[in-house]
Amino acid sequence: MQVDVDGQRTFIQTGGQPLDPQKPTVVFLHGAGMDHSVWGQQTRYFAHRGYSVAAVDLPGHGRSGGEPLTDIAAMADWVVALLDAMEVQRAGLVGHSMGALVALEAAARHGSRVDALALLGAAARMPVHPALLEAARNDLSKAADLIAAWGHGARAHLGGNIASGIWLIRGAVQLLRRSAPGVLATDLEACNAYQDALGAAKRVGCPALLVVGSADKMTPMKAAMPLGDAITHANTVIIPDGGHMIMLEEPAQTLSALRTFFAAMKVDA
Repeated sequence: MQVDVDGQRTFIQTGGQPLDPQKPTVVFLHGAGMDHSVWGQQTRYFAHRGYSVAAVDLPGHGRSGGEPLTDIAAMADWVVALLDAMEVQRAGLVGHSMGALVALEAAARHGSRVDALALLGAAARMPVHPALLEAARNDLSKAADLIAAWGHGARAHLGGNIASGIWLIRGAVQLLRRSAPGVLATDLEACNAYQDALGAAKRVGCPALLVVGSADKMTPMKAAMPLGDAITHANTVIIPDGGHMIMLEEPAQTLSALRTFFAAMKVDA
């Protein structure tokens, strides 16, 4: 479905069920250069078990219009504008990588609108290697190859997709290469510039979950753990051998962590 957010067309994947603002709502936020499609395994589960689901394409990404936003704070404010457009007063936020930073900042800035916070592939700082930034600016194909290689654990490099015949690595490469010119570079620069994750974490008042892949090279465990320590009501789940693209590499374990988290909040999952 599509809604108008700040005057721009915004695409939302609802998991195969109509969006109902009267139901508990979970918003899924993708990472740099990606789109709603990375959440396919998780969104359908929640959409068919009593939730309204909104896996969005951020501005300038996927099927959404507009230009990509240039900083994490602006993206966090945009999430609240999205909730207003959907006529949703409060929601749980699930974010991956850049989307995790956006979800974290939104929960810190707009705590009255966020019921719960789940962060996947997040870290207290997310600096981007200069070679990757340069490639994102000037050679999207190379940047996509680098992210796909660094972003997946060892098993994904050999196959690993739950759908027979589909290669995780190539799927990520194609998704990133489809992004509009400049989108990936803008996203990575926003991640590189954001330095207030720990400060935001200390301001989060809702229950929170960190899902961490033990083999994540882009946001490694040692960089992720301080976030969990800084959030008052946080729990951390470590997925053995999971890489940065954890919801695609280990969809069942990721779903299990999310399902347990929302069930503990006494929401009927």
